[in-house]
Amino acid sequence: MRRAKGVVGAAHRKLEEIFVTTDNPFFTPSELPYQLPDFERIDAAHYRPAFEQGMADQRAEIRAITANPEPPTFENTIVALERSGQLLERVSLAFFNQTAADADETVQEIEAEISPKLSAHHDAIMLDPDLFARIKAVHDAGEELDPESQRLLERTHLEFTRAGAGLEPGQQARLKEINEELSSLSTTFQQKLMADTNESAVVVDDVEQLDGLSGDAIAAAAQTARERGHDGAYVITLNLPTAQPALHSLTSRELRERIHTASISRGNKGDEHDTTGIVARMARLRAERAALLGYSSHACYALEDSTAGSPAAVYELLSELIPAAIANAHAEAAELQKALDADTPTGKSVELRAWDWSFYSERVRRSTYDVDEAELRPYFELERVLHDGVFHAAHRLYGIDIVERTDLVGYHPDVRVFEVFDADGTPLGLFLGDFYTRASKRGGAWMDLLVKQSSLMGTKPVVVNNLNITKVPDGEPTLLAFHEVKTLFHEFGHALHGLFSEVRYPTFSAPEVRRDFVEFPSQVNEMWATWPDVLANYARHHQTGEPLPQETVQRIVDSQIWDQGFKTTEYLAASLLDLAWHEISPDTEIGDVLTFEAAALERAGVALEAIPPRYRTSYFAHIFAGGYSAGYYSYIWSEVLDADTVEWFRENGGLTRENGDHFRRTLLARGGSTEEMAAYREFRGRDPRIEPLLQRRGLDRT
Repeated sequence: MRRAKGVVGAAHRKLEEIFVTTDNPFFTPSELPYQLPDFERIDAAHYRPAFEQGMADQRAEIRAITANPEPPTFENTIVALERSGQLLERVSLAFFNQTAADADETVQEIEAEISPKLSAHHDAIMLDPDLFARIKAVHDAGEELDPESQRLLERTHLEFTRAGAGLEPGQQARLKEINEELSSLSTTFQQKLMADTNESAVVVDDVEQLDGLSGDAIAAAAQTARERGHDGAYVITLNLPTAQPALHSLTSRELRERIHTASISRGNKGDEHDTTGIVARMARLRAERAALLGYSSHACYALEDSTAGSPAAVYELLSELIPAAIANAHAEAAELQKALDADTPTGKSVELRAWDWSFYSERVRRSTYDVDEAELRPYFELERVLHDGVFHAAHRLYGIDIVERTDLVGYHPDVRVFEVFDADGTPLGLFLGDFYTRASKRGGAWMDLLVKQSSLMGTKPVVVNNLNITKVPDGEPTLLAFHEVKTLFHEFGHALHGLFSEVRYPTFSAPEVRRDFVEFPSQVNEMWATWPDVLANYARHHQTGEPLPQETVQRIVDSQIWDQGFKTTEYLAASLLDLAWHEISPDTEIGDVLTFEAAALERAGVALEAIPPRYRTSYFAHIFAGGYSAGYYSYIWSEVLDADTVEWFRENGGLTRENGDHFRRTLLARGGSTEEMAAYREFRGRDPRIEPLLQRRGLDRT
């Protein structure tokens, strides 16, 4: 009987495999507008066969390139390579968006299985000697090409070289092993961190402990508790960074400590979700790979192909910021200690701790600038911020119109689809907004592509913004903290970069630029959140419609300088920790990961107990599950360009179509088709200056 059941089950699975192979929505381009993936048809069972067929198709396409009897040319080699792998790209873009935004157990199993296969497939292409010989022949021939094609040729040759195409066979074999293991480890890191972040959510039984939270935040915590099986309780979920939003307002010091401890303990509790062994192994493997490729460290390897160019250049920038940031942080801590002392019974002494910082910082902000985050929330309702803030600023600056398409569906019921039109009515692409947190979504905020823009492929962009805003009960307005408002503007800056892309080759489709340039356009877009007439357009009380008073608007702008010592120090600590992990040699004795971390922070001069790094090693997803290894410095590197650009907008009249068109034409539309700093100089008319950044962060005052 058990054997018969097994035979029937196997037959059913075989029929299912035949079905998803013959009726797989990935096998042909989607017929929906802009080739939006047909999520109503896509099922998890479609992914494996699509990946397998996609890899097989591309292998055949590569064989056709290398077997071509004609002499290698740009068209029959470089462009042919660029055209290859279209099925694999379709399934990859949809799948890896889902692994980040809506991953269930089945999706995670597929990810764990497919990631090392994709790594091996990539290596098989990049280390193919016949393919590299043709690329090198085209590169050396000096064929006359247009600027974008010439850049593609140079980038392709460089990427193959940096991938190890010139290594000996034995070295290439070891390189493949390293890449495959790193791919598996990165997937495991992300899955363990997501599970631990969910399990580390803090359960509160007594509503009185939530004193200080707004009513909508308490209602959201109650709903989250019900969804997770804690009826009658309240659940405070964790965001990806160390600092948690609830710490700004909770009056209970005990609960603040519980939340902070839960945050910094993720991935390092020695349990099934511990990530410390993974990160140590990944750091060593990256160091070994760098040595194989002829570099002294992974940081040297990674930064060679960046606008910074080298670790020395990054340290030069960071060293300009550290002393002033630390001095400002100490001055802020002294102010916060006074506020804490005022709350402490006479005769007792309580030292300011990390879980106190946000709470007392908000108190000092209120007393100094008369700005209360909790009182501002009713003025920042999600729909109004989105339409009358984010979309309004983009319309004013670039002339675009954004219309919701309720007839199109996303990969989750929360996802909303919008069509974007240029100023002359020309369709530009689709924008998908996925704003709410859920257990199946990783923390943080990010932009993804579901379809890349490319005139070669005849495709327009489909972009996704993901945030992690706490979802309130049905019928209630979603009220945002001001930092969430800025995040909404920030991520839409990435979306605009993708939507405005005007390149021929998909390799260059924005935001496919070098890592330390990619955050620049999104950080520029944050400026419109506090631009007076933009803020006045969206900051209205969700019940009365009354605008946020102008004097409050000015106080918000003025208050941005407060707490920059903390914000800069926590960021620098994470950046320097990232570099420390990626400057080791293959034989570096790491020992205990948290001990290594503490020593690295101490050496860098940023070991402040009350200001832990923005990400500690065990939950530093940017560098162990993302593309920022040896590159977390990119945010502040990009902010130098951003602050200088904001100064340009102010000098030239601010929010005008002329300014927007210039920024779009010289920077956003280019993607990676132009050397990034050359594009910046064309936009700005000169190299960037650091002074605007120092002024913005209050680092020019010490």
